[in-house]
Amino acid sequence: MTTSFHSPATELLLEMDSEGASSESSSSGDQLEKWIEEQDQLKKKLIAYDDFTWKLSSSMELSHGSEILKYVGGVDMSFCKEDSSVACACLVVLELPSLRVVHHDFSLLRLHVPYVPGFLAFREAPVLLQILQKMRDDKHPFYPQVLMVDGNGILHPRGFGLACHLGVLAHLPTIGVGKNLHHVDGLNQSEVRRSLQLKENEHEQVITLVGNSGFTWGVGLRPTLSSLKPIYVSVGHRISLDSAVKIVKMTCKYRVPEPIRQADMRSRAYLQEHQTESFKRTGTVTTGSD
Repeated sequence: MTTSFHSPATELLLEMDSEGASSESSSSGDQLEKWIEEQDQLKKKLIAYDDFTWKLSSSMELSHGSEILKYVGGVDMSFCKEDSSVACACLVVLELPSLRVVHHDFSLLRLHVPYVPGFLAFREAPVLLQILQKMRDDKHPFYPQVLMVDGNGILHPRGFGLACHLGVLAHLPTIGVGKNLHHVDGLNQSEVRRSLQLKENEHEQVITLVGNSGFTWGVGLRPTLSSLKPIYVSVGHRISLDSAVKIVKMTCKYRVPEPIRQADMRSRAYLQEHQTESFKRTGTVTTGSD
């Protein structure tokens, strides 16, 4: 039986108009309450430890029936500069250790859900889940074993960012990778960057992000020691922070991990190539893996 990635809010979001109000409620406050309720329910299903059978490298001892991590996915969305409601979602899958792109797919659409800080998943997750569902329904041999998300995991004001949301609904190990740091629990982006510049940290790639509460939210990671702008890695779902950091390091050629970098570049190119005046008028959704 095929597992569907839909959630109650996913169905509701498809009915929302461009002002963010739904056919079920004209109150944005009511909608926000529904998002909070669903986010809280999904958060109860979050798994923040390694919940997979594959190993990270062939050098590790393999138990019977286990496999090597070979296919790492990445998702990102690009938006039209003239109309931010027009977007292109992209899923790419890279093969390890070569980092060769073995699959990509796109969805060009008009978003009717506004961006609300802390609730990005309710704007972006439905289309990303649809692309993953399509790949699973096709029984694609390159279906990702782990997914990197251009967005945060538990490093999030409500402890449940886009990477967590996608992971729980897709039942897939996910890693959150942010380019900017949420100022939660006393964490400060400027302080993290200053810390990396200290002489005692000049040979450190990773700074652990521990909040005032003592909770470890994730890490600030610079793939190269010469970089002063770290990325922010956090647990999404079904993976530990240690494993998430190892996989990010394995896939970095530049500052941004290659699965997300490729999804970003390809979504931008696809949007530029396929965005037409007809699409802008009609809002027609198109998908393709060309």
